Amino acid sequence: MTNVSSHHRIRFSLRRAVTLVAAALGSSLAAHAAATTPAEAATPTAAYQSVIRIQNSSQVADYRTPWNPGNYSGGTGSGFLVGDNRFLTNAHVVSNTRRLLVTKHGSPRELPARIVAIAHDCDLALLEIIDPAAYQKAFEGVPQLQIGDVPKLESEVRVIGYPVGGERLSVTRGVVSRIDFVPYSHSQVDQHLVVQIDAAINPGNSGGPVLQGNKVVGVAFQGLTTADNTGYMIPTPVIKRFLTDVEDGSYDHYVDLAIDEFPLMNPAQRKALGLPDNDRGILVVSVLKGGTCDGKLEPGDILMEIDDHPIFSDGKVNLNGESVTMHEIVERKFAGDHVKLNVLRNGEPKEVTVALKPFDPSRIFQIRYGERPRFVTAAGFVFQPLNRNVMAAHPISDLDGRKLVADYIGEGLYTDWEEVVVLTQILPDSINADVAGFRRMVVDEINGVKIRKLQDVYDHLYQPMAQGKLPEFTTIRCLGAERPIVIESGKMIDAHARIRSKYGVTSDHFLEHENYELEHKNTQPTPAIEPLDDAA
Repeated sequence: MTNVSSHHRIRFSLRRAVTLVAAALGSSLAAHAAATTPAEAATPTAAYQSVIRIQNSSQVADYRTPWNPGNYSGGTGSGFLVGDNRFLTNAHVVSNTRRLLVTKHGSPRELPARIVAIAHDCDLALLEIIDPAAYQKAFEGVPQLQIGDVPKLESEVRVIGYPVGGERLSVTRGVVSRIDFVPYSHSQVDQHLVVQIDAAINPGNSGGPVLQGNKVVGVAFQGLTTADNTGYMIPTPVIKRFLTDVEDGSYDHYVDLAIDEFPLMNPAQRKALGLPDNDRGILVVSVLKGGTCDGKLEPGDILMEIDDHPIFSDGKVNLNGESVTMHEIVERKFAGDHVKLNVLRNGEPKEVTVALKPFDPSRIFQIRYGERPRFVTAAGFVFQPLNRNVMAAHPISDLDGRKLVADYIGEGLYTDWEEVVVLTQILPDSINADVAGFRRMVVDEINGVKIRKLQDVYDHLYQPMAQGKLPEFTTIRCLGAERPIVIESGKMIDAHARIRSKYGVTSDHFLEHENYELEHKNTQPTPAIEPLDDAA
């Protein structure tokens, strides 16, 4: 299960990995992370018992033909015990899962498992063995390793896992060479703290622990394709935050300041802004609508300090002896937590305190995993809400639509467009002849009604069509199109049935937000998709 990001040139390592980890003696996972390591876990041999091998049978959604079930695949990775029937691994090891089997180190028995919580934005997941009795039998007395701190530069670490090239446990050694804030390949948009080591992270190492002494200091998760013996691990601040977040059984995502900022290293620019030549402060370029700092900060403010940490002109702060981006302070907080910002506004010092919250509109650019594609079809027209998966399957060709996507965050268009609905396909038929040029365009209106989410298409096109309540002519307007699509409404029902049969369209629509990775957590069954004949 390897995955290569051409944009960041970072490669996942997925197959056959193992891990030892940390936890200890508390009632919660956070307490485990802070507790003392059990004595029996102090030796490497005892620690190996905490390791599990994970087999993932996955289903990758098909965004080109969203009514189809998608492609089935599989891969292997590893995880390790962090609490009572709680195993930590990478999110990409268990992504899109339909079936998980775990095997304890040294045991041939495969135990069915499931995801308790998953965070695709920081590439971590928590698993449990489904049968508590099987867990007790297999892991009674198995140690839980303590999670340590961020390792120092030039210190030595061990990477443990099952990389390609063999079936048995592998241990490699490396030195910490860099601590940085870089994109995580799994979502392709989120950036978090990482630790770079000069030990190879090969396919199979993913999810494996990186140890220093007898403590876990990271989880192996990425390699660099353009360099030899260079790997990345998820450091303990990210791990501890994830474990704390999911203590209530759900993942609440990262919070964000929701601002755009610019470094102030140019001497002329600093002089123009009246700033001394002291390498302090960054410029607030924009404040995103509805975000954490909306109404608190203003464009043109100079950020000087965050939680009493001076901000340097390159946007970094000194945190625990390391120079990291100022956003790392925010990264370690949760929704509802407060952060203090010291700013210069029009040359006057000002202190601002903000309550942190996630910035949900940005998720349109994340890769989606474990989600059933949402869509509506009507008379050969296929409508889908835009996200990164849809963009990859159906690139927007029209300049107006592309500009809408480009400005979606920066210009605050998300306040009006809850979802950007795209006419992704037009299945050829006599009813929709001569409109192929509208494919992959953003839908603006249907019969005079603004379309700002997928539900609008269902409410104002599909359902009236099924009930025979459309006007004489159905009109669809797309951004950038000089003319609308016009269809005889009276012919749509027959055409819809004909097109479904001709092209094997098994479903008319799917509107729910369904994550099949957490299928066992659904409190209500997903409603059945009714055929058109039964919709009236």
